[in-house]
Amino acid sequence: MNEFNYAQVNPTYLRQQVEYLGTEEPGTVVVDPASRHLYFVEAPGQATRYGVGVGREGFGWSGSAKINMRRSWPDWVPPKEMVARDPEIRSQLVATSRGRGVPGGPTSPLGARAMYLFADGGDTSYRIHGTTEPETIGTNVSSGCIRMVNQDVIHLYQRASEGTQVIVLS
Repeated sequence: MNEFNYAQVNPTYLRQQVEYLGTEEPGTVVVDPASRHLYFVEAPGQATRYGVGVGREGFGWSGSAKINMRRSWPDWVPPKEMVARDPEIRSQLVATSRGRGVPGGPTSPLGARAMYLFADGGDTSYRIHGTTEPETIGTNVSSGCIRMVNQDVIHLYQRASEGTQVIVLS
């Protein structure tokens, strides 16, 4: 993994311990798309805050989900709708074990880790994942996924196990 250049990210979006006034249980992940922050609730009144990139106009979502699967250096298999919106993606895609996509590794758009969000018994198609574009942290950039710098998604991945509650605020 390339060395991360922290100068690429606005300091507002660097990982830090913060006071947290929400009522969620410790171990809960709370995403605030308006501020482009993700909170991992550590204890009552305390959280680790991470900067994130969130869904661009028309691609945001909110609600409650659980982390159902977690993968290290995951393959990226874009949804058919995404390929239809951006046909240039096709040139990047090769056969993977999960379908046409980009194999896991330093060039995968999912970055170093991915946590797969499920709700109502099924895959939401949304992920909390790393990125190859750290300069997009703090922006509305994605197709609904929550992207983090690789070092931060690795840090969160070590703490948020399968079954972790994820709340995305509206």
